[in-house]
Amino acid sequence: MRLGSGTFAAGCVVIEVLGVALFLRGFFPAPVRSFSGPEHHAETPAPEPSAGATSNWTNRPPPLFSKVVIMLIDGLRDDFVFGSKGVKFMPYTTYLVEKGASHSFVAEAKPPTVTMPRIKALMTGSLPGFIDVVRNLNSPALLEDNVITQAWASGRRIIFYGDETWVKLFPRHFVEYDGTTSFFVSDYTEVDDNVTRHLDAVLKRGDWDVLVLHYLGLDHIGHVSGPHSPLIGRKLGEMDSILMRIHTSLLSQERETSPPSLLVLCGDHGMAERGGHGASSVEEVNTALLLISSAFERKPGDVRRPQHVQQTDVAATLAIGLGLPIPKHSVGCLLLPVVAERAMREQLRLLHLNAVQLCRLLQENVPSYEREPGFEQFQKSERLHANWVRLYLEDSHADVLLSLGSKVRRQYSDALRTLSLALSAQGAHYDVYSMLVGAVVVLEVLALLLLSVPQALGATAELDVPLSSPVSCLLFYLTLLLLGAVHVIVCTSAESSCYFCSLAWPAVATVLALASALLCAVASALTRTLVGGELLRRNPAHSGPRWPELDLLLLLGTLGHAASLGSSSFVEEEHQTWYFLVNTLCLALGHDICRRCFPGDDGDRAEWLAGAAPTRPDKSPRHDVLDLDQRRKGRSSLDALRGPEKWMVLASPWLVLSCCRLLRSLNHTGVQWAHRPDLGHWLASSHHKAELSVLAALCLLAIFMLAHRRCSPVSRVAMALGLLGVYCYRAATGHLLLPWQRESKGISKGIVEARFVYVFVLGLLFMGTKDLLKSRVIAADHTHQPTGLRDLHGGLVLLAALLVRPHNLPVLLCSLLVQAVMTRFVWRPLRHSAAEVTAMHYWFGQAFFYFQGNSNNIATVDISAGFVGLNTYMEVPAMFLTAFSTYAGPVLWASHLVNFLSSDTRSGTAPRGPWRPDKAAPAFASRARTGAPRPPFEETICPEDLQRPFRGSRHICVGLTRTAAAAGRSRFLRVSAGFTAADEPPGPAPHPPRQDSQNSRESALPFPLVPHRF
Repeated sequence: MRLGSGTFAAGCVVIEVLGVALFLRGFFPAPVRSFSGPEHHAETPAPEPSAGATSNWTNRPPPLFSKVVIMLIDGLRDDFVFGSKGVKFMPYTTYLVEKGASHSFVAEAKPPTVTMPRIKALMTGSLPGFIDVVRNLNSPALLEDNVITQAWASGRRIIFYGDETWVKLFPRHFVEYDGTTSFFVSDYTEVDDNVTRHLDAVLKRGDWDVLVLHYLGLDHIGHVSGPHSPLIGRKLGEMDSILMRIHTSLLSQERETSPPSLLVLCGDHGMAERGGHGASSVEEVNTALLLISSAFERKPGDVRRPQHVQQTDVAATLAIGLGLPIPKHSVGCLLLPVVAERAMREQLRLLHLNAVQLCRLLQENVPSYEREPGFEQFQKSERLHANWVRLYLEDSHADVLLSLGSKVRRQYSDALRTLSLALSAQGAHYDVYSMLVGAVVVLEVLALLLLSVPQALGATAELDVPLSSPVSCLLFYLTLLLLGAVHVIVCTSAESSCYFCSLAWPAVATVLALASALLCAVASALTRTLVGGELLRRNPAHSGPRWPELDLLLLLGTLGHAASLGSSSFVEEEHQTWYFLVNTLCLALGHDICRRCFPGDDGDRAEWLAGAAPTRPDKSPRHDVLDLDQRRKGRSSLDALRGPEKWMVLASPWLVLSCCRLLRSLNHTGVQWAHRPDLGHWLASSHHKAELSVLAALCLLAIFMLAHRRCSPVSRVAMALGLLGVYCYRAATGHLLLPWQRESKGISKGIVEARFVYVFVLGLLFMGTKDLLKSRVIAADHTHQPTGLRDLHGGLVLLAALLVRPHNLPVLLCSLLVQAVMTRFVWRPLRHSAAEVTAMHYWFGQAFFYFQGNSNNIATVDISAGFVGLNTYMEVPAMFLTAFSTYAGPVLWASHLVNFLSSDTRSGTAPRGPWRPDKAAPAFASRARTGAPRPPFEETICPEDLQRPFRGSRHICVGLTRTAAAAGRSRFLRVSAGFTAADEPPGPAPHPPRQDSQNSRESALPFPLVPHRF
């Protein structure tokens, strides 16, 4: 079957998308869900178990609390309350934890630890997926069963102030609300004042049942300054005073006849050591949870230490406290200390309701639920509970009831915890079979593309896919039968649910047939390739040169990195892979430079220069053409270097290696090493602000020296003023000190200073764009050297200097230094090809991404960079600035690559394909004999390292022909062996070459060097 290139490419793309979708469906499995009845439908509660006696407890238990206040402090990790910071800055809260009527917990939040998924977990009790990280940017209405919806449906009046995410999740549930944006992290005062200003009036009114307050200031300070900033202590003190106001107001309004009130102090997530959040480090998942109520009065000597619980337990506890049904999708457990002071029968009743809800969820999501330990424990607890009810109704002895009731309560508690763990594990379970099928389809398509690329490049090319041959048909049927048998075995023996097994048989058969057909096509293409390679090996005339070692390193390193992404451990520690690859690259370059600078003998040099290209038996000129691109990449390119410049070439790889090793100590990243102290933490500390200020000033000065080279005078002035503005901005925000300033005073947002820098950034980008457009218009004038790309690169450098943290300025400086060193002393002298230079830029760009302190962990994203210079939340600029700050390393290296390739193209030193002198040289010679005018844009360039001495002061050159203005100077053509004597241009014959070391290279050339003047 023959397919056009367009049809083949379109089919591959469609199949690739289907394979990726199947893989992602297995990688992100469906969360645990209940399918019994519609959402928010209040089911009849399970009756109290009894053994032969009739129980009169069939209705839902009454509420435990009359009012509930939820005070959620964004980013409140556990040590802010229970650690030294809590003792120092939150005295009233510390008193409640140690001696007051409260129960304290350390609530573990499951990743992703971002705000919207954590709110869903608090209110639904379910485990949100990683797709909620994307939804966090624009939260849709929450349709799952949750505490807020149950309270609203039962007629409770709910008031909310704070993060507008709640308003988006519950758009019709609040009788009064005032939302504030959560993304403008530069604001940590007004965003909380907007919540507190409503507090006194609402507490006095008392016409509400649930009050939700979401404070954002603490999280914003963490994003901007980190968890050890002095601003953290001030904000914790402010939150402590607000908690005291709420608690005292609730106590003053309580009546003896009504149930008490409940005040919940909690955090949605923690805060990493760098100030971000989103991943699974201990600092990010451990949050403070404090339940305060007069019902929790403690006896003298009662010491209550914080217990470790799950954040999903809050939903079940709030629902029972308000007398509401537990959300259907909740995997949480009732916090037993909340009901510890209630009667034993009431405690067992509430625990039984929670256990029944979890067992129903287990039955609907786990096929083999009867073999689960938690289900067996529940059945045993229910039998013991029934016996206890029978004894209670028979008025048995109180001691017997207390002893048996304590045993039943303990049994229920164990069953709840086991059921919760089983459901949580089910929600985080990978569908390995679906992932494997999707990965096989994707790999088959990629293999077919790689094997078919040479035949499908042209627009009119056709690809022969031999699916109708007998061998292919037999292989297809055998593969299909084998895959079908494997599918049946896997689906019948699987203990957990599998998405691919749940599909209809026609869909499964289609996927299996597609995988079989792709395997046959890959086998056919591979066979054809191997047979062709064997024929080439038998015919030495078609054999090409061996791959250079550096090319092989770049190829194997890139492919090895791609293969490593199949392991989660390599993904978490991907920075180690790039550090190893970059270090290996530097060592390989150092070895290559040493070999070129110190060759073994003159014979090796002559053999290398001559190339000894294989020739065919026929003597046509096209078979004698030398590949000039191979010559330009050789050792002779270093022969023109003398003195210090040659030693700089030798030292350049080791200088780059030293820079990379220094940057590794600046920011520890990944999972295994992120918690270790590094130089960045030391510099960012408030105790070392003077040292950081000196370092930042020196780095900005060095950045100017490196970035302004070959720029226009106007661009240099703009760059200097912009970098000065960067230092002033960081001084205004309190990160750096001015020379006349001993300590930080009057910390501001730096709006004016940042916008001052933006003016010069936009100016550089505008001048660069204008120069590029101008060079397009006057492209024929090659005397004009455009600086547009350099101005654009300078603008990006200035923007990166503004957005990165001050302690990361050495990363930006080393990036520019490595670019300058590699350009001047490695890539140009060694004449690396465009593919090699591009691959090296890609490697260095990835390495500098991790040198910034970034990782595949969402917590390392510096959100504060998106609001530099903004005094209000603007979505598009904030997203652009955040993305640029995160990927500044790869972006700057990509920009430098464009500059390097374009500058080499203009100077004629860009890597090219082989030159055809058998076609070009006769044409020039013919024009010289006939006196025809020389084309105005043809000349031969002559790099210094290719010049050869000829007749004293004159030089001959082996060069490339390029387009340029007529210069009127002596130019020399390279004449190959295919250039016959009849075609040689007139002119004096060259003297015989001298037999010395200076002319040993010319004697080894397989063609004469003929000077010619245009």
